[in-house]
Amino acid sequence: MTVIRSDRPLDWRQIAAVAAGAPLELSADARARIAAAHVLVEQIVERGIRAYGVNTGVGALCDVIVSPSEQRSLSRNILMSHAVGVGTPLGAAETRAIIAAAVNNFAHGHSGIRLAVAEQLVALLDADCLPEVPAFGSVGYLSHMAHIALVCIGEGHARWRGERLSGRDALQRLGLEPLVLDAKEGLSLVNGTPCVTGLAALALARAERLLDWTDAVAAMSFENLRGQLAAFDAESLALRISPGLTLVGERMRGALAESGILAAAVGRRTQDPLSMRTIPHVHGAARDVLSGTVEVVNRELASITDNPIVAGTPAAPRVYSQAHAVGASIALAMDSLATAIAQVAAMAERRLDRLVNPLVSGLPAFLAEPGGTCSGFMIAQYTAASLVAQNRRLAMPASLDGGITSGLQEDHLCHATPAALKALEIVDNAGRIVAIELLAAAQAYDLQTLDAPRAPYTDSLWRGVRRAVPTYRDDRPLAEDMALAFRMIADTAPPPLPNPGKMRPAAGSGGGDTGSAPAADANPAAPTTLGVAACDLQSAA
Repeated sequence: MTVIRSDRPLDWRQIAAVAAGAPLELSADARARIAAAHVLVEQIVERGIRAYGVNTGVGALCDVIVSPSEQRSLSRNILMSHAVGVGTPLGAAETRAIIAAAVNNFAHGHSGIRLAVAEQLVALLDADCLPEVPAFGSVGYLSHMAHIALVCIGEGHARWRGERLSGRDALQRLGLEPLVLDAKEGLSLVNGTPCVTGLAALALARAERLLDWTDAVAAMSFENLRGQLAAFDAESLALRISPGLTLVGERMRGALAESGILAAAVGRRTQDPLSMRTIPHVHGAARDVLSGTVEVVNRELASITDNPIVAGTPAAPRVYSQAHAVGASIALAMDSLATAIAQVAAMAERRLDRLVNPLVSGLPAFLAEPGGTCSGFMIAQYTAASLVAQNRRLAMPASLDGGITSGLQEDHLCHATPAALKALEIVDNAGRIVAIELLAAAQAYDLQTLDAPRAPYTDSLWRGVRRAVPTYRDDRPLAEDMALAFRMIADTAPPPLPNPGKMRPAAGSGGGDTGSAPAADANPAAPTTLGVAACDLQSAA
């Protein structure tokens, strides 16, 4: 489905949809706003109104006047000097997300670029011809967009249909000409917060999917460990005010409804360990953080984040040279989301440890075949513990890193884009931890000695895993199974929870309403469900 930038700004789901491959289109109104803003820049140039980056230098050179004859050179030189990224290039989804956020910002009608510049970016998206954008080197928002913009002028490099091309060759393949930038266009192309906003939208999409999976996998572990369903009692949970907690409680009751295993376990313990009974509290807190981050990202997409901003009318153009390009709020939000996901993953590793530990699970040691010659999931838990530690290191707040650049002119830095990049890394690490827990929980079902049925929902999860990977018997590298499970979690949605109206309360749960997962079609970039993915993974294996 085509995402259209109209009179309304794009929201995070639309950015995520474009990142996943959906086409982006500018409406007639959006195109008119972009063109009208360029007229304002022309008037600013013609009248000699001082405007940062239009007829002055940038950064600490903001008081150096640039003559009209030099303004095109200034725009081009800004791209050349700001393209300083290093390291491995961003992936296709990350690059598409940034471009979509940049086009969204231009469509507000306050940047001053020509329509042809925005159309060049849309054409790159449409052809899936993506600039090569080194991941690192930004303290805020400059280098990533500079590398993207290089391709628009025939410089830099792009990847198209598996081939690495020079910017000029890439444009030629698409039937496009390199742009010659006008006044302000170089600065507009590198300015604002499209980098962090695009990456943040992607982080939200991946985090939302991960949290759905984490609830589902936690239900499998909870059932295998024969937890007490009183932990999800609706009346009890209602005493703590948290929308996320309420939702997770509903989801856990739904996932575990009609579990014979848990019905047989009622009353065995007064309290379960915290990694089991605080699932609604920890997972719910992460969902509350996710909701707050959604608000911040959508506000950012609705904001004009250029410096300078052009406004007014052709008869009376105005220039606002303020700090709207600084992404303090979204940097803080990304740090918060990263910490929330790291905590959820850390608790998943604790449940995994309980599954493999015979002292608390009642299952064979390390979920291995008996006899002492098999290690089962012993070392997979090491991997999860390592990833938890890596997340802990990454979760240090980027927004506090600070630093000084541009000869003291930029003496406070928020590191918004790095905050988003490390949030994405934490989400990926968390997905790998939950994937190991998923495999271990499926293995635990295979080794259960209690003659009682699983809940219908967890049974469907177990069957989906087993369509993809067989029971583990130390007969193959476990890393291959872990990679398949991670792709299942990263690329697909878990099966939707049963319809609350058709669901009976779980035995011993204390009753209460039950909930369902968000509908797949609520997300324009919604992935396929587990049943489809399992078949694909099986053939891939």
